[in-house]
This record gives sequence, C-alpha cells and structure tokens, in this order.
Amino acid sequence: MKYTVPVLYLTLAISLLFNTDSSAQQFPYKNATLPVEVRVKDLLNRMTAEEKAWQLFMIPGDLDHREPEQYKHGIFGLQVSAAAQGTENTQQLLRYNTTENALALVRKINSIQKFFVEKTRLGIPIIAFDEALHGLVREGATSFPQAIALAATFDTTLMKQVAHVIAMEAKVRGIRQVLSPVVNIASDVRWGRVEETYGEDPFLTTEMGVAFVKAFEQMNIITTPKHFIANVGEGGRDSYPIHHNERLLEEIHFPPFIACIDRGGARSLMTSYNSIDGTAASMNEWLLRKKLKEAWGFSGFVISDASAVGGTTVLHNTAQDYPTSGEQALNAGLDVIFQTQYKHFDLFSPALLGTTVDHAKIDEAVGRVLKAKFELGLFETPYLSEKEVEKLIDQKLHKKVAREAALKSIVLLKNDNVILPLKANISTIAVIGEEAKEGRLGGYSGKGNGVVNILEGIKQRATKQTVVYAAGCGRTSETFTVVSGQYLTSNNSAGLAGEYFNNLDFSGNPALKRNDERIDFHWTLYSPDKVINNGYYSVRWSGQIQAPETGSFKIGLEGNDGFRLYLDDKLIIDRWGKQSYSTSLVDYAFEKNKKYNIRIEFYEPVGNAHIKLVWDVGVPNDWQAKIDEAVNVAKKADVVIITAGIDEGEFQDRAMLQLPGHQEELIKQVTATGKPVVVVLVGGSAITMNNWIEEVEGIVDVWYPGEEGGHALAQVLFGDYNPAGRLPITFPLHEAQLPLIYNHKPTGRGDDYNNLSGLPLFPFGFGLSYTTFAYRNLKLEKSEIASGQPTTLSFSITNTGTRDGDEVVQLYLKDVLASVARPVLELKGFQRITLKAGETKNLTFTITPEILKMLNANMEWVIEPGNFELLIGASSRDIRLKAVLTVKP
Repeated sequence: MKYTVPVLYLTLAISLLFNTDSSAQQFPYKNATLPVEVRVKDLLNRMTAEEKAWQLFMIPGDLDHREPEQYKHGIFGLQVSAAAQGTENTQQLLRYNTTENALALVRKINSIQKFFVEKTRLGIPIIAFDEALHGLVREGATSFPQAIALAATFDTTLMKQVAHVIAMEAKVRGIRQVLSPVVNIASDVRWGRVEETYGEDPFLTTEMGVAFVKAFEQMNIITTPKHFIANVGEGGRDSYPIHHNERLLEEIHFPPFIACIDRGGARSLMTSYNSIDGTAASMNEWLLRKKLKEAWGFSGFVISDASAVGGTTVLHNTAQDYPTSGEQALNAGLDVIFQTQYKHFDLFSPALLGTTVDHAKIDEAVGRVLKAKFELGLFETPYLSEKEVEKLIDQKLHKKVAREAALKSIVLLKNDNVILPLKANISTIAVIGEEAKEGRLGGYSGKGNGVVNILEGIKQRATKQTVVYAAGCGRTSETFTVVSGQYLTSNNSAGLAGEYFNNLDFSGNPALKRNDERIDFHWTLYSPDKVINNGYYSVRWSGQIQAPETGSFKIGLEGNDGFRLYLDDKLIIDRWGKQSYSTSLVDYAFEKNKKYNIRIEFYEPVGNAHIKLVWDVGVPNDWQAKIDEAVNVAKKADVVIITAGIDEGEFQDRAMLQLPGHQEELIKQVTATGKPVVVVLVGGSAITMNNWIEEVEGIVDVWYPGEEGGHALAQVLFGDYNPAGRLPITFPLHEAQLPLIYNHKPTGRGDDYNNLSGLPLFPFGFGLSYTTFAYRNLKLEKSEIASGQPTTLSFSITNTGTRDGDEVVQLYLKDVLASVARPVLELKGFQRITLKAGETKNLTFTITPEILKMLNANMEWVIEPGNFELLIGASSRDIRLKAVLTVKP
C-alpha cells in the first residue's frame, strides 16, 4: 500500500496518541505497525552524520580484532564468517571464513547482531550478505551446477526450485542479501566470467534471472543482480571499457536488469568495474540516476563491486584521490560503497562525512538502505533460531534437486555411431583425465555437500563392468617454475637484495632498498612501493643462487621486457628493449650447492609490470609419460571416457579456446589406439575442437555440474537418462570468428572469411538426444493482427524414436522489414517438454505485443506494421517450422 505524505503523518500521530508503549512513543522507527516510509524518516532524523556514513559502507570479513567501540556508529552489513561455536568474544567475531558449519555461523551472526542492536546508540541491525551464484558459498551448503549450466537446462521451473533451495539454506543461516545473480550478457566467450552468466541471449538470461531473483525475494532475501552494466569489453576481456551506444544497451544489456527489478522484485543492484563511454559505472550518473532510478523507478539500493569506487583513482584515472572517487560515486547515484577492509572507510570518510556530497543525496542513499532493513524485519527479529539450523546440519536434504539440475544441464554435442548410451556388452571402461577425480564446481563455489566426482559416479553405476583409470596429463603443462627463495641468498638472508630507482637507468641513489625473497612480481595497479613512481622505475636485484642438484638446467626471466640476467657477472639474457611480454631461457651448467653470483635488471616506463626469475629445476615435465600410461590403460578397455577441462574465472580471460596443457595430444594419442572414445568436457565456456573433433565418436559437455555431477554424468553415459541440455552460448570454430553470437544484426556484405566459415562449430540452442522428434501441424490463430493484439501459435511434436526424452522447443522471431536494422534472429520463447517414445504433444506459444516490439529510430519502443517470421526449431540453426504474422497498420 502506498501512502501520501499527509496520510503518513496522520498515521504517525494516531499511532503515538493511542500507543501506550513508551519506547514506541519515543522511537517511532521501532514501531512495526507504522509504514516503512514513516519509520525511515524518523530514524533518519535521529542519525548523526557518522551513523549515516557507516550505513553506506559494507565489507567482507569481521571486526578484524578491533574493539567493538570502533563499530559504535554501526555499518551497512558484513560478509560474516563463522567463529567457534558459542563464542561471545566480539573481538573474534568477523574474520572471513566460510568453512565453519551452519550452527557456528548462526551463533556468530547472532552475536554480531546483538552487538549492533544492543550496543550501538540507535540499534540499527546489519545485513549479513554472501555469494550464492549456484549455491551458498558456505560449509554444508548444496552446490548446484554453475550458472551457465543452469541456463543450459532451458528450464525456468527447475531454476525456481534451485533458487528456492539456495534461499532456504541462506535464510536459515542468517544470510539476508545475496550478491547474485550475474545477468550480464556473455557476448564474447573469451571472457573468463562466462561461466557465471546465463549465456549470450538477453531473453534466456532474463527468464533465468527472473526465476532466480523471484525465488529469493519471495523469501524476503535481497538479491543483487550484477554487474551493471556490460562488463566484458573488446577481446573478451573482463571489465574492459565499453563504448556501446544507448540502442545496444537498451536492446541487449538492460532487459535482464529491468526484468529482475520489475518482475523479480530485486531490491539491490551491483555496479561493474568497467567504464561506460568514458565514465566508470560506479559513478556514472546517466546510468545510475537518470536511467536506473529516474527512468526505471528503481527504489532499492545500488552497491559497488568490491573496491570499484577506488578504481577511478588507480585504474580509470578520473579521480585524483579516494575522497574524490567517493564523492563522484555518491553524487552520481551509488548508495553503498563495497570495500574489502574496515580501514578503507577512512579512504572515503571525507566524502561520506564532508560537504562535497549533497546531504540530500546522502539521506536518499541511507533511506534506501534503511528501507531494506525494515522490509527484512531485522528491527523486529534480528536473531536467528538455532533449532531451525540444527535441522539442516549434516543432512543432505537437497541432493535430489542438485542431481536433477545436473542431469538437465548436460549437453550431448556429438554421438557418431551411436556410441552413447554405452552398450550393455561392454566389459571394461577406461576413464582418463585428472578432471575425472577433481570434481571441480566452478567459480564462486563452496565445498559442496558431498561432491561426487566423475570417476566415482561411473564406478558406482558400472556394476557389471570393470572401470580402469589413468590420470593422463592435466590442464597445466609446467615446463619451468619460479625460483624459490631457499635457493637465493643475499647478505646471509633468503632472497635477493633489491634496489629500486625512480628512473630507468639506475642513476643516483636508489629510492628504496629491500630484500625480496623471490622474484615473482605483478605490479599492475600500484608501484612496488609508495616511494616508487607508478609506471616509471627500474629495479636491480643481486645476490647468489645455488641449485639443489648438478646438471644443465634452463634458467631465465619471464615478464615484460626489458630485462637482463647476469650469472657470475656474465650477461646471459638481454631483452632490454621494451617490446612485449616474453619468456627467455638459456641452458646453464650448475653444480650442486655451489653459489653463483646473480644479478637481474628490470625497468618499466609505462606501468603494468611483470617479472619472474624462473628455471626448470625440479620440474618433472613428464606429460608424455602420463599420456603413455593413459594409452596403455585405454588399450585394455572396450570404450574410453576422456575427461578434459579448461581454466577460466574472474580475471582469467582466455585468448585461446583450445584445451590447455597437453590434453589435445592426450586425445589424439588415445584415439590412435582405435578404441572408441567419448570426450567429456568440464568448464563453463566454449572450447575449440578442430584438432581432434573428427577423431572421437562422442562429446558430452557437463559444464561444472555441481556436487551430484558424477552421478548425473554416469546416468547419461549408461542411458538411464536421455540428455537434453542446450547450449546457451555459441561455440566457434576458431577464435578468429569472435565475437560470434547468433542474434547479430545483418552485415553489409557477408559473414564468411576467405579462409574460414562464418558459421559456428555448435550454434546457440544446440544439443543432441538419444531419440528423435518430429515437428508438425503449425497453425497461427490469426495471421493478421492489429498492433497490440496477441495471437497464438500452435503445433505438435512427436517423439519418433525408441527412447523417452526431453525436447527443448525454441521460438525465434525475425522482423522481415523494419525502420532500423533488427537482429537476424531473436529467441522469444522456449519450452522444455518430456515425451515418451511415440508420444505426441500439442504446444502453443502466445505471441504477445512484448515479443514484437522494437526500438525505433527515435529510441521509442513501438510495434511497427509489417511481416514477422515466427520460427520454431531445435536450435538457432535448426528451424523446423515457419509461419508469417502480419501486423496491420
């Protein structure tokens, strides 16, 4: 119910007149019978500048061994870690650690909340927040398939179930805000954070995002869709600057956020690290105030990504210092500064407490935070029930949902000669690859609640077969390593003596002298030390080096040239000219324990420095031996399952998309045995396969399948479950095609290269089944409609195979003629259905005005008259039925 201002004050006056509770009369904000707006206004009027400032500051971790007095003004919230069970020692409270069980966490949060509610002047409770991308990042919490895998299910009903379970497990632990979901569009699969997204399509991302958000918000847990906005830039690089025009943002990047707010009820958003048209997202007034808060009417609060506000000082170079960056952010419409340490408050306190930020904007931001805390009921019920969480501890209550999610997410990419499901007459199965044992869960994951890896899953299912295993070679192929400090000495200390100069030629006296235990530095955001220029310096390291054994070894430097390496005063590596990033190694004969003089010289004139001292001492380099072992194991089997994976994640973008390490050689040499091979891919993004795809019979993508992934894959391999996952991203043939998305706008010439097709390896929406489906009898209720009228598209689907299975039916739209260029194809609907062998079902899609609208040349959302192709298919490249709908003028 909404109240006008006069009604609010009348309500307050009546309440005060008849309420006999003295505390309620004294503090109306504590009166739960009053409207939230009244309570917020009353509390704001009682707050000091310091108390307001601390409501706009959030951190992970805890009291950091500080006296509680330092939190006397309160704080927005904390990413609370668990302490020892039953502790009441406030100084031990908030050290970030997610490995304690749920009961310890509940007691911890209760203890913390007790301090803020009972020991601070106004008793404003905190919001305990956490990550929950595909499961709460806590001990004992269920780990579901990674977000990209959940998108591959094309099943919003399942997504609601998964989100509901995560929300339950969060709420019982006292987590009242989750920094999830990621509803960015994965427009380039080189981006390391593709795994966290729902893929490349705005419609699929919207539907999955809304399903996730709604489940949490209905349980009164605040969701924080992120990252606002478009934090993948050119080259697929994380948080790179974007220069998207407003049309692209409105058509592709904004829709999931708008829907999560309007349909899902999201009460918070997180900004991205990148800049948009030259202004960082966290202080972009056009984005935060004009679009989000004014145009969209967002009434929740906006938080920065961790340390993003200070990024304008050390990255974007648009703020001279931290107070200025805080001022810019708060004035632009940011509400809460998210930092990583308590002490960072001091960096922004001049902005939070000074006169450079309009006090009305401070009050607005604080009001949004307080509104959320009142809506969460924290003032009335700040403490958690230990009895509720005790029911949850050590009980694997949600594995059934985790298993179903994993099953539905698995995508069958290739199945030549019907190698899958595995034949009943197979007696020996070889499982090869480190991935089979690792049980990786993906980014932003907890430990899971009893993770079943691939090898375990296959062994438990293969009751009539013998399963043999070889690790093979993994994702990494280490040929050299950083020289440990134990082999370096200087002045009787471990490591080398470093001399740092604020010039490029080592002239004059060094500005800094220190001992560096090992040479392995990445000075990207900052200089080596506060006394050293950021981006214009040189360093000389000197001392002695000794090898643990006698032999000829490779030694050298890796990093940004220029660098030089001297051994016993002889120059052995010289890349002094600044050109690129390189690794330079030379062979050198060492005698065991003999000391050799070593000197390294390095300079960096523009910043972003990398330098490592490396050698191959102690590096086994045994990848071929591991492949040989795998080949021998494969020869003993009737069929081979090779597990292979990729490395990715936040700030781990991939320039090349092939399997890393020597995994491709592993596949080639195993297939050369003549044994039938199925490759199981583990990872959250696209993989190129040109070097080996024709040599294997089967390919299955399990993404990061969650804690029940091993069981789920085994069910698919043995035919207990018919796979029906679909790709939410496009798999390219080669990196040269990138970015490659299905819903691009028409080109001025063509899509192909003169030496490569423009088509993908696997298109968006693709996925195979153990059965087949026939699409028939397409009917359009009305082939002509007036603008704004709905109509219905109906058709039938028959399972024409011999196995029961799911089909993911996809509705695409093509605007035949428009006033501005429209995508060549747009997903506008999908349904995942189950059909028994031989069964037929009739399906319908309602063609609503929302599906047909477009952004015209005047940036207005309209439905233009003309023809629209309605396309029904099994993927974006596999269209089975087509109808033409005409919208009359």
